[in-house]
Order: sequence, then C-alpha cells, then structure tokens
Amino acid sequence: MVQKAFFMSMLALNVCIIAIAQNSNTPLLKITIDANNKAQVIENIGASGCWYSESIGKYWPAEKKEHIAELLFSKQLDAEGKPKGIGLSAWRFNIGGGTAEHGIEGGIKEPEHRVECFLSPHGKYDWSKQSGYQWFVKKAKQYGVEELIAFANTPPVQFTKNGYGFKSEKDYKTNLGEDKYSEYANFLTEVLKHFDKQGLHFNYVSPVNEPQWDWTGKAGEAKQEGSPYTNEEIFKVIKALDSSLTTKKLKTKILSTEAGLLTFLYGNKTSSSRQIQHLFSDTSTLNIGHLKSVPRIIAGHSYFTDLGDQGLINTRQSLSDTAKKYKVNFWQSEYSMLGDGYKEGSKEKRTQMDCALFLAKIIHTDFTVANATAWQLWNSYEPGSADFDTRYYLIALKPDSNFENGSYSITKNLWAMGHFSLFIRPGMQRLNIARSDKMSDLEAAQKTMVSAYTNDKGKLVIVLINYAKEPQNIQLNVENFKILNQVKSYVTSADAGDNMKPHTLKSIGSEIQLPSRSITTIVAN
Repeated sequence: MVQKAFFMSMLALNVCIIAIAQNSNTPLLKITIDANNKAQVIENIGASGCWYSESIGKYWPAEKKEHIAELLFSKQLDAEGKPKGIGLSAWRFNIGGGTAEHGIEGGIKEPEHRVECFLSPHGKYDWSKQSGYQWFVKKAKQYGVEELIAFANTPPVQFTKNGYGFKSEKDYKTNLGEDKYSEYANFLTEVLKHFDKQGLHFNYVSPVNEPQWDWTGKAGEAKQEGSPYTNEEIFKVIKALDSSLTTKKLKTKILSTEAGLLTFLYGNKTSSSRQIQHLFSDTSTLNIGHLKSVPRIIAGHSYFTDLGDQGLINTRQSLSDTAKKYKVNFWQSEYSMLGDGYKEGSKEKRTQMDCALFLAKIIHTDFTVANATAWQLWNSYEPGSADFDTRYYLIALKPDSNFENGSYSITKNLWAMGHFSLFIRPGMQRLNIARSDKMSDLEAAQKTMVSAYTNDKGKLVIVLINYAKEPQNIQLNVENFKILNQVKSYVTSADAGDNMKPHTLKSIGSEIQLPSRSITTIVAN
C-alpha cells in the first residue's frame, strides 16, 4: 500500500508538471521584465473587517474565528507548500459612532450595521466597546500585519446635528455640528492614543468616508452610518484633527478624501469634487498638503467605475495623470462588486471563479493604470453564497439568526486577492513590462494581464491573469537581475483544488502554460 501511494503521488506530480508545460498549439507570449524600469512603490494591500467583525470576534467559537483570522492574515505555508492565508499587509478598523447603543431607535435597520462608540454621551470612555472589532485588530497585529488603518463613517451621534449616525435631509452638507469639529478631532485622537498604549498603533486615521453621498435615511430604515461633507468641511475636519494629533504628539497620519467614486478625485462638479485640485494645490485656500499629519496621499473607492474595460481604463488613466501633476500618491481604499460591471454583459449568475478573475482584473488595473500605491478591499466577510455572484466578500458567511454563531465558506476571491497580497509586500516596487504581442491595456483586459514587482533584495513577483477561455503559453525574459533561483508558481483556477496551488519551476525562463480562466503568481528569489 505504501508503494502504491508513492506511485500515485508521483503520478499526480507529473500531471501537475505537464499541466504547466508548453503546449505547442498555443501561441507563445514573451514578457520582458527589466529591473531598472521602475514604477510606483506599493505601500500595502489590505481589507476591511466591517459590520460582521463584531459578532464573529465577540461570539463565534474560537476555532472558527481563529481560522478566519489565519485565512486573512497568515503568511505561512503548510507542509505541502500551500498558503495558509493571504497575508494581508493592512487592516481597516471602523471607529463606531454609537448607533448600536441606540438600537432600532437609532435609525439603522440592520443590527449588524450598527456600531458602538467608545465615548458615551456623558463624556466617559468605555474601552470594552467594539470588543469583536478589537479582537480582529489584535489578531492582525499578532500575525504581523504591517499597517492598521482606523476610519469613521460618522462622528459620534452626540456630535451630529440630528442626533443620528446618518443624515435626515438631502443637502450634501455634513451632519457634524458646527461647533463640534474640535470635539470630533479630539475623540479620534483619544481613541488612537488609547490603542497606542495597548501596542496597537494605527498608522493612518480617516475621519471622512465617501463624502459625496447624501447618507440620508428614515428612522428605522437607514442602511448604515454615514455623513456627507463638502470640500470646505473636509478641510475643517482635517485641520482640526491635524492640530489635535500634533498637540498630543501622536505619529498617526491622516488619510484624506476616501472619495465614493474615483472620478470625484479629479473631476465632476459637486461641492466635494476635484478633491486633488482643491486639497493639494499650492494655490488652493483648502490646501492640506502643508499640514504636519497629512501625507501626500489621496484615497478613493473603485466602486461603479468597472462597467466596461474602456471606461475602467480611461477613468484610472485620468486619475493617474492628475495625481502625478499634483505629486500625490493614490490609494484604492475600498472596492467590492457593488455595481453590475462584474457581470460583463452576462445575464447568468457569475461563478466564483468569474468573480475572482474580475476582482484580479480590478486590482491589476488599479496598480498598472491608476498607479495605486495601496489597495484595500471592502469587505472581508459577509453573508452570502460561496458558489455564485460572490461579489461582496472573500469569505461567505452563513450566520445563525442572532449572528452569534454560524458557518463560513472560502471563495475564490480570497485566493485571487492572495495572489497579490501574500507576495507583494510593503516597499516592493512595480516594474513596467514589455510584451511580445504589443497588446494595449484594453486588449489585454480580455486576454492575459501581467504585472511584476521587486524589492531591494532582488526578489521578483509576477502576477499573470489569463482571462481567456484558452490556455496561454508564457516565457519570461528578465533583465538587470542577479541570478534568480528557487522559482515557484502558485495557480488558482476553477478546479476545486487549484487555490494558489504551488508548483516548482526549473528556472525563471521556463516556458509555462497558464490554464484557461486562471491566475498565476510566479515568485523568484
């Protein structure tokens, strides 16, 4: 039986090798990667743990929530060389506004979308609040996640004009009280100061989220916490927060804009449009670029700018051009398939591999066309199917009625993101590539997309997305690198066992075949 098992394992290994070998019937695509042809530095690749972190972290059995944390944060490989997790390098933590304490009377319909607040209306801090959210932040830190990011969807309800965590009237002006800017800033600073003392340093804090939306709702029917802001109001919030951080000598930086659409960063005509020009131009009265706690970073969300490859690329090219002109870096800080762009004209349910490929295409385009220096997903886990239309999450939840327990399933989205997050570590630099077929970004979006990254130690990471229904033969040509060895590839396809499945390659120049509708990452040291 031992001999038979050995023979079967060797047969399976040979099948894997054959699967990635050259198929003479498939045209060969040659990719040239030059270590001297550098683009932007990648700062982090992460995700949010909003809404459901509270119930999972607070109530779910340890074995389940520990495994979820491992899937998101672990950088380790198992005995067979398979990744245990996707090694996120950033984690976004929601600082709540107190809608949970108000219950249904606080106006938000779904209990899971209400969030506690550390500060009571009586002015006392209770650090036991948001214990589920805190559990995941601590786990992120334990796993070595490099950057923690705190964000707020609304000021505490006691600081808002209407006493709710959302707007009552559709005027696109902030719900923050006119005399509460300093109090809101001091609240955020106190939260950051507390976590600093706990050894949980937040590298960034984002006080304004998607300011372009009206965030209105009727009591008992509102969807979530939120507040609009004009550019003038954003300037006032950031200036107050910078002053508070400076006074209390905290090192946390302010992440600004968090635009609801990428187009608001450079265009449109609302009171919170053209945010790059208004907030980072030396001639603007709203310039925040000189403030001590404000890095030259603008953040935006890739929602609803994914319908059609031409629009997808044009939007990101315009953003890149504007960001370059004003010398700011762009962070893509939220994305899930909120719109129907991921369906790509199909009326059928999209399989989890279809969704994974579309997610990989968005990440690829945000890095290679928009020149994003960070990329963060919304949301890590939500209730839903693991088989079809996995548009909102990496992990599909099936919670009990009270959300205090449940089951979960891993989707292909998790591994699609892992092809980037696990291997492209903070500080790595993207390299421009050249392709023998001379395809444009638009042409490659339905064929084979390739991006490459390196670090100062000569490590090379190449992510290849074969969007086509046919296999694609690839050969890599690297220039100005030292000798590259220990070459591994990791493959995700529609096959159940292909979840970043590892393979060993003879050399970086070996011809390989990308399976149809697949994602492959090659890592060489």
